[in-house]
Amino acid sequence: MRTKGTKKLDQRKRIIPKFTFPKTFSFMQDIPITKTQIAVMSAAAGICVANIYYNQPILKDIALDFGVTESRAGIISVLAQAGYGLGLFFITPLGDKINRRKLILALQIILVLALVGTTFVQNFFWMCTFSLIMGLLSVAAQVILPLAASLDSKKRGHNVGIIFTGILVGILAARVFSGLIAEWFNWRYVYGISSGLVMISSLLLYFTLPDKQQVMFEGNYLRLLGSSLQQLRRFSLLRRTALLGGLAFGIFCSFWTTLTFHLSGEPFNYGSDVIGLFGLLAIGGALLAPLFGKLADKGSPARAQVFSVTLVLVGIVLVQIYPLSTVAFAVAVLLLDVGVQATQVTNVATIYTLDATAHSRINTAYMTSYFIGGALGTFVGIQCWQAGGWHFVTWQLLSWGIFCLAIAVWGLKEK
Repeated sequence: MRTKGTKKLDQRKRIIPKFTFPKTFSFMQDIPITKTQIAVMSAAAGICVANIYYNQPILKDIALDFGVTESRAGIISVLAQAGYGLGLFFITPLGDKINRRKLILALQIILVLALVGTTFVQNFFWMCTFSLIMGLLSVAAQVILPLAASLDSKKRGHNVGIIFTGILVGILAARVFSGLIAEWFNWRYVYGISSGLVMISSLLLYFTLPDKQQVMFEGNYLRLLGSSLQQLRRFSLLRRTALLGGLAFGIFCSFWTTLTFHLSGEPFNYGSDVIGLFGLLAIGGALLAPLFGKLADKGSPARAQVFSVTLVLVGIVLVQIYPLSTVAFAVAVLLLDVGVQATQVTNVATIYTLDATAHSRINTAYMTSYFIGGALGTFVGIQCWQAGGWHFVTWQLLSWGIFCLAIAVWGLKEK
């Protein structure tokens, strides 16, 4: 027999909706992360991403080997960055769906095979093909980055800054490494040695990366990709930082690609080893990246962005006024790299505060824009070089830099 009290209780149960968590939600619990783990992740990310940039100081050597023009050889850089952009969109979102450790290791092992293939490639078509594949697989670095951000929320900016420093040092050291190896041995040795470095870093990751990670997305792959694009619609901050990051990295790539052509010609006539040494100056700038990550943790990213973009503009103006001065280029390299890298570290540390359950997808939205900007900057830089040499290149860099400053000031006003 049901009493009146029982009936009222049943009615209340029907009125109160049953609460369920959405499928993209998961309770976040910080996992302790050691200095050793951070160091290994940082080194592995740098070793991985360096493969996209080895080609820049040795484009002339590759062009001579395959009997193509310098401008045609420049497509190798474009394809490597384009492959990275494709990997960012189609591969890195999987970090929210499957175990990131397994994804990173799988990408690294296949990358080793691609590097071995590049070492023995015999025609320009296959060189271009392997460049695209290397770019696609090197996105393992961008799976490592959100993994670090998800492990310790209290030190997110600091940890992201360290990992990003590893990536930046890898990008910059790649030029020094490939320039020296190509000058003293052969450009093919660059990729052969790299295959060994990637294999060693894979073993270190296997033994140090935490294996227990929460799955943040339970939908299918197409919904996962769609959700990555939706992150741009969700957050105006992400849209602004993605545009700023893409333009800043476009400046970076355009500058370094055309710098090779400029310094190898009159009146410099530098070899690939000397050109690569300019990267040593830039590495000093990259080591400042964690400092800007700390600023983001303290809640002052907008000011950091305005300051960093201003440094970029000063560097561009310097090489535009003094296009034949080695000292001017040395100072400009330092200013440009400090400015660009500081901008990116600030951006990355900031976007990881938006939604802890969608780190990989937010990273995909940002980094896809970032490397599309890099590929576009490389392409436009090469076209400007062909059309009007260094003079045209600097005007392109300056116009992009002014646009960056406008976006950074906009962000300061929004704050």
